[in-house]
Amino acid sequence: MRLVIARCSVDYAGRLSAHLPLATRLLMLKSDGSLLVHSDGGSYKPLNWMSPPCTISTAEPDEDQAAAGITEVWTVTQKKTQDRLIVSIHEVVSDESHDMGVDPGLVKDGVEAHLQQLLAEQIELLGDGHTLVRREYMTAIGPVDILARDDAGAAVAVEMKRNATIDAVEQLTRYLELMNRDPHLRPVQGVLAAQTFAPQARTLAEDRGIRCLVLDYDAMRGIEGGHTRLF
Repeated sequence: MRLVIARCSVDYAGRLSAHLPLATRLLMLKSDGSLLVHSDGGSYKPLNWMSPPCTISTAEPDEDQAAAGITEVWTVTQKKTQDRLIVSIHEVVSDESHDMGVDPGLVKDGVEAHLQQLLAEQIELLGDGHTLVRREYMTAIGPVDILARDDAGAAVAVEMKRNATIDAVEQLTRYLELMNRDPHLRPVQGVLAAQTFAPQARTLAEDRGIRCLVLDYDAMRGIEGGHTRLF
């Protein structure tokens, strides 16, 4: 990420037009190609921005621009719409670049554990006649979040996630392979329970015979307006 603090003016040209007069601002250039223009205020919201896919080019000022004190002109062009964000630099106060690495995303501690507890208490969300055997059923490669029985007495292994990805499907698949070797458990059905599902995860789960249970955290906590569905 490149962070530039500069005295600049900014013009947006496209479906809408906007102008930011000369002032000292933070210009944030991200590795995805986006550019955000921030002031020292307004919390997280930029004054103006250009979202990817876009390209950025720099140019020397023409005579009139140079006479007005402009030292460099940035033109950021949106590839799809051809909208342009034009940044006229008068003075660069600071220019730094940082390698931010791969961001793991937001992790909300405790939510998955609470979902597990709530589903154990509301095991009927798996279907009529289901009963809880235990939480954290241990296998040779780690604990399955919930082991239950359906109305016919068949074992059901449930893996809980806030957001179910392909990795979650693979994890539950490995658990099922081990559990189905146990003559006291097999055949074991698999249920992947989550608040949200990546489309690829849902497709892979259904292809492997794993059911997907969409959990509404608010509904399970008794907050009005929620819903939970199995599909």
